[in-house]
Amino acid sequence: MALPRIVSVFSGAGGLDLGFHEAGFSLVFALDRSLAAIQTHRRNFPGTKSIAADLTELGPAGVLEQLEDMLNPGEAIAVIGGPPCQGFSRANTNSRADDPRNRLPMLYLQIVESLQEKYQVDFVLFENVLGIRDAKHAEVFSGILAKFKKMGFTADVKEYSALDYGVPQARRRVIISGFRDRTVAKRFAPVKVDSTDLSVRSAIGTLPEPTFFSRELDASEIPHHTNHWTMRPVSKKFSQPNGAEQSGRSFRRLDWDKPSPTVAYGHREIHVHPNGRRRLSVYEAMLLQGFPPEFVLEGTLSAQVEQVSNAVPPPLAESLATAIRDAMSESPVVEQ
Repeated sequence: MALPRIVSVFSGAGGLDLGFHEAGFSLVFALDRSLAAIQTHRRNFPGTKSIAADLTELGPAGVLEQLEDMLNPGEAIAVIGGPPCQGFSRANTNSRADDPRNRLPMLYLQIVESLQEKYQVDFVLFENVLGIRDAKHAEVFSGILAKFKKMGFTADVKEYSALDYGVPQARRRVIISGFRDRTVAKRFAPVKVDSTDLSVRSAIGTLPEPTFFSRELDASEIPHHTNHWTMRPVSKKFSQPNGAEQSGRSFRRLDWDKPSPTVAYGHREIHVHPNGRRRLSVYEAMLLQGFPPEFVLEGTLSAQVEQVSNAVPPPLAESLATAIRDAMSESPVVEQ
């Protein structure tokens, strides 16, 4: 059967999109507020219409208008995306149930509902942090699930670990999958990957030293990979005999022989390289997220750090997409 075409909302740099692309889905449209993320998306997905816009201003009607010339009425589509999660993040110790950003998941689903009026939405994939299920966000989360049901989707909520899908990173996220067809929902079963070595060393151990950031530096001048750059190590901690030791969130040093902790960095909180002499480069963080070497992030150093932090690991995304593709095939349902 023909696969539905993908509409990506809150796309970021396209980690989730890349997984669906690799699984054989066609990406028709992507939208994100960050211009740098959309520049990245355009570079890596040249056949997709990618636009930078604030969804709170564009609204469902604006999304429909963008799609008008690309899709036929009644055409089969699917919607994927991860609404900004800072309001739900457990790392945000000041998170509140009434954080304005907590309304973005419902806006995401309102867009899906609007798309249903004109197209056949076969499935919706919704990614977010574990904190969205915390007690203080119970009202928001129950509202999200109720919206899935109201729109006619059979919804499933699961926590996924990137480690189970070949990514050398201890990253766990909540995925809500909603299917128009209950049979497809029953078949949906992502397959875990058996990986013998998911250490930091296996991902970045053979890389040369990165280039240090300077205001005069042109990205084209960075050797090995355009994103292989990092902040200059100015703290005295990096000059200690054994390098920077663990010191709160700001100096979290990676272990060569263990997976990376979650690649999600705040301002100047990029993890410290296992050698203790500097922070990770953006490219090293990309590899720890499971991005392929040919993928390139656009924008300033800080914009690239934000993009890699917000991304869904592409191998996890591909496993989800492959499971959806297989579930939508014509094979009979196997009772569990």
